[in-house]
Amino acid sequence: MNKLYYQIIGFVSSTRLLNVIVLCITQYLVSIYILAPQRSLISIVLDLNLFIIIFATAVSTLSGYIINNFYDFEKDKINRPKLFFLSNLISKEDQLKIYFFFNIITITVCMYLSIKAFAFYLFYIFMIWLYSYRIKKLYWISNFFSSAIVIYPFFALILYFGVFSMKIILMALFLYNLLFLRDVVKDLQNFKGDWIQKYKTLPIIHGVFNTKIIASFFSLFTFIISIKLLSLPLGKIYFYFLFSIFFVLMWSIYLWIYKNQKNYLCLHNSLKIWILIGVYSITLIS
Repeated sequence: MNKLYYQIIGFVSSTRLLNVIVLCITQYLVSIYILAPQRSLISIVLDLNLFIIIFATAVSTLSGYIINNFYDFEKDKINRPKLFFLSNLISKEDQLKIYFFFNIITITVCMYLSIKAFAFYLFYIFMIWLYSYRIKKLYWISNFFSSAIVIYPFFALILYFGVFSMKIILMALFLYNLLFLRDVVKDLQNFKGDWIQKYKTLPIIHGVFNTKIIASFFSLFTFIISIKLLSLPLGKIYFYFLFSIFFVLMWSIYLWIYKNQKNYLCLHNSLKIWILIGVYSITLIS
Protein backbone atom coordinates (compact mmCIF):
# COMPACT_ATOMS: atom_id res chain seq x y z
CA MET A 1 0.00 0.00 0.00
CA ASN A 2 2.82 2.40 0.92
CA LYS A 3 4.64 1.54 -2.31
CA LEU A 4 1.55 2.36 -4.39
CA TYR A 5 1.09 5.62 -2.49
CA TYR A 6 4.67 6.69 -3.19
CA GLN A 7 4.35 5.70 -6.84
CA ILE A 8 1.25 7.89 -7.18
CA ILE A 9 3.08 10.79 -5.55
CA GLY A 10 6.03 10.20 -7.86
CA PHE A 11 3.75 10.11 -10.91
CA VAL A 12 1.99 13.37 -9.98
CA SER A 13 5.34 15.06 -9.35
CA SER A 14 7.21 13.80 -12.43
CA THR A 15 4.31 14.53 -14.81
CA ARG A 16 3.39 17.91 -13.25
CA LEU A 17 -0.19 16.65 -13.35
CA LEU A 18 -1.69 19.87 -11.99
CA ASN A 19 0.00 21.86 -14.77
CA VAL A 20 -1.49 19.54 -17.37
CA ILE A 21 -4.97 19.86 -15.85
CA VAL A 22 -4.66 23.66 -16.04
CA LEU A 23 -3.53 23.33 -19.67
CA CYS A 24 -6.63 21.28 -20.55
CA ILE A 25 -8.95 23.73 -18.79
CA THR A 26 -7.24 26.60 -20.62
CA GLN A 27 -7.74 24.92 -23.99
CA TYR A 28 -11.44 24.48 -23.32
CA LEU A 29 -11.79 28.09 -22.14
CA VAL A 30 -9.95 29.36 -25.23
CA SER A 31 -12.26 27.27 -27.42
CA ILE A 32 -15.43 28.48 -25.67
CA TYR A 33 -14.68 32.18 -25.22
CA ILE A 34 -12.17 33.08 -27.95
CA LEU A 35 -12.21 30.68 -30.90
CA ALA A 36 -15.88 29.64 -31.03
CA PRO A 37 -17.99 32.08 -28.96
CA GLN A 38 -20.90 31.63 -31.37
CA ARG A 39 -21.24 27.97 -30.43
CA SER A 40 -23.10 26.78 -27.36
CA LEU A 41 -21.23 25.50 -24.33
CA ILE A 42 -22.83 22.04 -24.68
CA SER A 43 -21.82 21.68 -28.33
CA ILE A 44 -18.18 22.41 -27.50
CA VAL A 45 -18.07 20.17 -24.43
CA LEU A 46 -19.63 17.30 -26.42
CA ASP A 47 -17.43 17.86 -29.48
CA LEU A 48 -15.61 14.52 -29.80
CA ASN A 49 -12.92 15.81 -32.15
CA LEU A 50 -12.12 18.69 -29.81
CA PHE A 51 -11.95 16.27 -26.89
CA ILE A 52 -9.45 14.11 -28.81
CA ILE A 53 -7.28 17.16 -29.53
CA ILE A 54 -7.23 18.21 -25.87
CA PHE A 55 -6.75 14.61 -24.71
CA ALA A 56 -3.79 14.22 -27.10
CA THR A 57 -2.35 17.47 -25.74
CA ALA A 58 -2.71 16.26 -22.16
CA VAL A 59 -1.17 12.82 -22.67
CA SER A 60 1.71 14.04 -24.84
CA THR A 61 2.45 16.82 -22.34
CA LEU A 62 2.46 14.32 -19.48
CA SER A 63 5.00 12.25 -21.40
CA GLY A 64 6.98 15.41 -22.09
CA TYR A 65 7.31 16.19 -18.39
CA ILE A 66 8.45 12.62 -17.76
CA ILE A 67 11.22 12.69 -20.37
CA ASN A 68 12.28 16.15 -19.22
CA ASN A 69 12.50 14.85 -15.65
CA PHE A 70 14.45 11.83 -16.93
CA TYR A 71 17.15 13.99 -18.56
CA ASP A 72 17.22 16.53 -15.70
CA PHE A 73 18.07 13.84 -13.15
CA GLU A 74 21.48 15.22 -12.12
CA LYS A 75 20.60 18.90 -12.38
CA ASP A 76 17.44 18.63 -10.25
CA LYS A 77 19.42 16.78 -7.60
CA ILE A 78 21.35 20.04 -7.08
CA ASN A 79 18.79 22.75 -7.84
CA ARG A 80 15.57 21.21 -6.49
CA PRO A 81 16.37 18.37 -4.07
CA LYS A 82 12.80 18.09 -2.71
CA LEU A 83 11.25 17.94 -6.17
CA PHE A 84 14.02 15.57 -7.23
CA PHE A 85 13.11 13.18 -4.42
CA LEU A 86 9.40 13.21 -5.27
CA SER A 87 9.89 12.96 -9.04
CA ASN A 88 12.19 9.97 -8.69
CA LEU A 89 9.96 7.85 -6.46
CA ILE A 90 9.32 6.10 -9.78
CA SER A 91 12.44 4.41 -11.18
CA LYS A 92 14.06 5.74 -14.36
CA GLU A 93 13.19 2.51 -16.16
CA ASP A 94 9.52 2.86 -15.25
CA GLN A 95 9.60 6.52 -16.28
CA LEU A 96 10.74 5.50 -19.77
CA LYS A 97 8.04 2.82 -19.99
CA ILE A 98 5.35 5.35 -19.06
CA TYR A 99 6.84 7.87 -21.51
CA PHE A 100 6.59 5.48 -24.48
CA PHE A 101 3.17 4.23 -23.39
CA PHE A 102 1.75 7.76 -23.29
CA ASN A 103 3.23 8.60 -26.68
CA ILE A 104 1.69 5.47 -28.22
CA ILE A 105 -1.69 6.52 -26.82
CA THR A 106 -1.26 10.02 -28.30
CA ILE A 107 -0.42 8.94 -31.83
CA THR A 108 -3.11 6.25 -31.76
CA VAL A 109 -5.96 8.64 -30.93
CA CYS A 110 -4.59 11.20 -33.41
CA MET A 111 -4.61 8.61 -36.20
CA TYR A 112 -8.33 8.18 -35.49
CA LEU A 113 -8.84 11.93 -35.91
CA SER A 114 -6.80 12.59 -39.09
CA ILE A 115 -3.38 12.24 -40.67
CA LYS A 116 -2.83 15.97 -40.06
CA ALA A 117 -3.49 15.55 -36.34
CA PHE A 118 -1.12 12.57 -36.32
CA ALA A 119 1.65 14.63 -37.94
CA PHE A 120 0.95 17.64 -35.70
CA TYR A 121 1.31 15.72 -32.44
CA LEU A 122 4.14 13.51 -33.67
CA PHE A 123 6.08 16.72 -34.29
CA TYR A 124 5.05 17.98 -30.84
CA ILE A 125 6.38 14.82 -29.19
CA PHE A 126 9.61 15.12 -31.17
CA MET A 127 10.04 18.78 -30.19
CA ILE A 128 9.65 18.00 -26.50
CA TRP A 129 12.16 15.13 -26.71
CA LEU A 130 14.63 17.27 -28.66
CA TYR A 131 14.34 20.07 -26.12
CA SER A 132 14.78 17.73 -23.16
CA TYR A 133 17.68 15.81 -24.69
CA ARG A 134 19.68 18.52 -26.42
CA ILE A 135 18.27 22.02 -26.89
CA LYS A 136 17.90 22.93 -23.20
CA LYS A 137 21.67 22.58 -22.88
CA LEU A 138 22.31 24.97 -25.74
CA TYR A 139 22.76 28.71 -25.70
CA TRP A 140 19.80 31.17 -25.52
CA ILE A 141 17.71 29.18 -28.05
CA SER A 142 16.49 26.96 -25.20
CA ASN A 143 14.48 29.83 -23.67
CA PHE A 144 12.68 30.60 -26.93
CA PHE A 145 12.15 26.92 -27.69
CA SER A 146 10.65 25.99 -24.31
CA SER A 147 8.16 28.87 -24.50
CA ALA A 148 7.20 27.85 -28.04
CA ILE A 149 6.52 24.29 -26.87
CA VAL A 150 3.95 25.57 -24.35
CA ILE A 151 2.20 27.67 -27.01
CA TYR A 152 2.30 24.98 -29.71
CA PRO A 153 -0.78 22.91 -28.63
CA PHE A 154 -3.00 25.99 -28.92
CA PHE A 155 -2.30 26.10 -32.65
CA ALA A 156 -4.11 22.77 -32.88
CA LEU A 157 -7.23 24.59 -31.66
CA ILE A 158 -6.68 27.50 -34.06
CA LEU A 159 -6.35 25.08 -36.99
CA TYR A 160 -9.39 23.09 -35.86
CA PHE A 161 -11.69 26.10 -35.56
CA GLY A 162 -10.06 27.97 -38.47
CA VAL A 163 -10.01 31.27 -36.56
CA PHE A 164 -7.15 33.75 -36.64
CA SER A 165 -7.21 37.46 -35.73
CA MET A 166 -5.06 40.30 -34.39
CA LYS A 167 -6.56 39.75 -30.92
CA ILE A 168 -5.44 36.11 -30.94
CA ILE A 169 -1.96 37.02 -32.21
CA LEU A 170 -1.46 39.65 -29.48
CA MET A 171 -2.74 37.37 -26.75
CA ALA A 172 -0.44 34.60 -27.94
CA LEU A 173 2.51 37.02 -27.92
CA PHE A 174 1.55 38.22 -24.45
CA LEU A 175 1.49 34.66 -23.11
CA TYR A 176 4.70 33.78 -24.96
CA ASN A 177 6.53 36.69 -23.36
CA LEU A 178 5.36 35.76 -19.86
CA LEU A 179 6.52 32.18 -20.47
CA PHE A 180 9.86 33.43 -21.77
CA LEU A 181 10.34 35.63 -18.69
CA ARG A 182 9.42 32.70 -16.46
CA ASP A 183 12.00 30.57 -18.24
CA VAL A 184 14.73 33.20 -17.93
CA VAL A 185 14.16 33.75 -14.21
CA LYS A 186 14.12 29.97 -13.80
CA ASP A 187 17.63 29.94 -15.31
CA LEU A 188 18.67 32.55 -12.75
CA GLN A 189 17.18 30.39 -10.03
CA ASN A 190 18.94 27.24 -11.29
CA PHE A 191 22.30 28.89 -11.99
CA LYS A 192 24.33 26.59 -9.73
CA GLY A 193 23.01 23.30 -11.10
CA ASP A 194 23.16 24.52 -14.71
CA TRP A 195 26.77 25.62 -14.25
CA ILE A 196 27.81 22.27 -12.77
CA GLN A 197 26.03 20.35 -15.56
CA LYS A 198 27.53 22.71 -18.20
CA TYR A 199 24.21 24.02 -19.52
CA LYS A 200 24.74 27.05 -21.74
CA THR A 201 21.98 29.25 -20.36
CA LEU A 202 21.80 33.04 -20.61
CA PRO A 203 23.07 33.70 -17.05
CA ILE A 204 26.01 31.35 -17.51
CA ILE A 205 27.06 32.70 -20.92
CA HIS A 206 26.36 36.41 -20.41
CA GLY A 207 26.17 36.75 -16.64
CA VAL A 208 23.32 37.74 -14.35
CA PHE A 209 23.46 41.48 -15.14
CA ASN A 210 23.13 41.07 -18.93
CA THR A 211 20.45 38.42 -18.48
CA LYS A 212 18.40 40.91 -16.48
CA ILE A 213 18.81 43.45 -19.28
CA ILE A 214 17.42 40.91 -21.77
CA ALA A 215 14.54 40.09 -19.42
CA SER A 216 13.82 43.80 -19.02
CA PHE A 217 13.61 44.17 -22.80
CA PHE A 218 10.99 41.40 -22.97
CA SER A 219 9.16 42.98 -20.04
CA LEU A 220 8.99 46.21 -22.06
CA PHE A 221 7.69 44.27 -25.05
CA THR A 222 5.01 42.69 -22.83
CA PHE A 223 4.15 46.17 -21.53
CA ILE A 224 3.63 47.40 -25.12
CA ILE A 225 1.51 44.39 -26.06
CA SER A 226 -0.71 44.99 -23.02
CA ILE A 227 -1.28 48.60 -24.11
CA LYS A 228 -2.07 47.48 -27.66
CA LEU A 229 -4.59 44.92 -26.37
CA LEU A 230 -6.36 47.62 -24.38
CA SER A 231 -7.27 49.31 -27.67
CA LEU A 232 -9.23 46.23 -28.81
CA PRO A 233 -12.75 45.15 -27.77
CA LEU A 234 -12.05 42.71 -24.92
CA GLY A 235 -14.94 42.83 -22.52
CA LYS A 236 -14.08 42.70 -18.83
CA ILE A 237 -10.75 40.95 -19.52
CA TYR A 238 -9.68 44.53 -20.32
CA PHE A 239 -8.93 44.93 -16.61
CA TYR A 240 -6.57 41.93 -16.60
CA PHE A 241 -4.40 43.52 -19.28
CA LEU A 242 -4.70 46.90 -17.57
CA PHE A 243 -3.35 45.44 -14.32
CA SER A 244 -0.78 43.48 -16.34
CA ILE A 245 0.90 46.79 -17.14
CA PHE A 246 1.46 47.43 -13.44
CA PHE A 247 2.35 43.81 -12.74
CA VAL A 248 5.05 43.73 -15.42
CA LEU A 249 6.42 47.06 -14.21
CA MET A 250 6.68 45.90 -10.58
CA TRP A 251 8.04 42.50 -11.63
CA SER A 252 10.80 44.20 -13.61
CA ILE A 253 11.75 46.39 -10.65
CA TYR A 254 11.99 43.41 -8.30
CA LEU A 255 13.99 41.51 -10.92
CA TRP A 256 16.79 44.05 -10.39
CA ILE A 257 16.38 44.17 -6.62
CA TYR A 258 16.40 40.40 -6.03
CA LYS A 259 19.75 38.59 -5.90
CA ASN A 260 19.43 35.02 -4.59
CA GLN A 261 17.74 31.73 -5.49
CA LYS A 262 14.86 32.20 -3.04
CA ASN A 263 14.11 35.64 -4.50
CA TYR A 264 14.15 34.30 -8.06
CA LEU A 265 11.77 31.52 -7.03
CA CYS A 266 9.39 34.23 -5.81
CA LEU A 267 9.57 35.97 -9.20
CA HIS A 268 9.05 32.65 -10.97
CA ASN A 269 5.97 31.81 -8.88
CA SER A 270 4.51 35.31 -9.32
CA LEU A 271 4.56 34.81 -13.10
CA LYS A 272 2.88 31.41 -12.76
CA ILE A 273 0.16 32.96 -10.59
CA TRP A 274 -0.37 35.82 -13.05
CA ILE A 275 -0.69 33.36 -15.92
CA LEU A 276 -3.27 31.40 -13.91
CA ILE A 277 -5.21 34.60 -13.25
CA GLY A 278 -5.11 35.21 -16.99
CA VAL A 279 -6.55 31.75 -17.62
CA TYR A 280 -9.50 32.51 -15.31
CA SER A 281 -9.91 35.92 -16.96
CA ILE A 282 -10.60 34.28 -20.32
CA THR A 283 -14.17 33.79 -19.10
CA LEU A 284 -14.54 37.59 -19.06
CA ILE A 285 -13.67 38.10 -22.71
CA SER A 286 -16.19 39.22 -25.31
